[in-house]
Amino acid sequence: MSISTEEKGRYLRETAIVLAREGFQTGKTDTGKLRVLLDGVPLCEVTENGGITYRNEDINEPERVAAKDMVYETVRNTAEYMRQMETAPFLKADGLEDGYKVLADFNGIVLAGIQSKYGVQFVTWDWSFDRKGVCHGHYYTGLYSSGNYDAAKRDFAVRSGLIPERQLFQETQLIEIYRCCTDTLQGSFELSYNQEKTIQDVRKQIEECLPDIMERIQQQGCTRVKFDRCHVASSSYCRMICLPSKPHSAAGKMLCACAAYSSGSVIMGE
Repeated sequence: MSISTEEKGRYLRETAIVLAREGFQTGKTDTGKLRVLLDGVPLCEVTENGGITYRNEDINEPERVAAKDMVYETVRNTAEYMRQMETAPFLKADGLEDGYKVLADFNGIVLAGIQSKYGVQFVTWDWSFDRKGVCHGHYYTGLYSSGNYDAAKRDFAVRSGLIPERQLFQETQLIEIYRCCTDTLQGSFELSYNQEKTIQDVRKQIEECLPDIMERIQQQGCTRVKFDRCHVASSSYCRMICLPSKPHSAAGKMLCACAAYSSGSVIMGE
């Protein structure tokens, strides 16, 4: 689907804002794409239709593959809400500033977004009984616009009754589940291949929901960090929640590749 020059510009500017907040450097290419760099070295390019292109020589290390995957997920998510922002109607409510657009509206709850110089900001509101005003706003205006979008969607789904709240885990619950998965993989339990893979998949899914889970665990003061050289890419250091018993297993690659700038194995419970 073709987009106008103005829409392309807004999308690439938003993507650049989000990627910059996640630690990537960006710049325009001669062909109008968005160039993405990691530590000053070219990583990939963002296309106008919500995809990326890259050269194999630019992702020749595990941490760069992981960084490329992170860029792709961010780009895909950003493209989703920017397409909505382009076509959504403006939200009309008494006392509300202009610029908010209706991204979803169900059962007396509205999900809205607004463009700002800091990127798109999201909010969920209750409609008033006569639908002339909104109240009880839950605002998602933190560092990561793509992460804010996911959180705002979950909040809208729960507030509107689309998903029962009891079917969703709270972030604190996910962290404890992650700890238990890590302890199980590190322990002396007799696990079948399918059991180990299932636990690894659970942990990976939690990491996708909470990309900063390692920082959250460390902030709780319940971990001890030991820095060690990466078992996958011996030339660099990685930060890891744990060193799996099989360093080259899928879990080992997943954890090693997720951080290009700091490292360590976190030993739980001490």
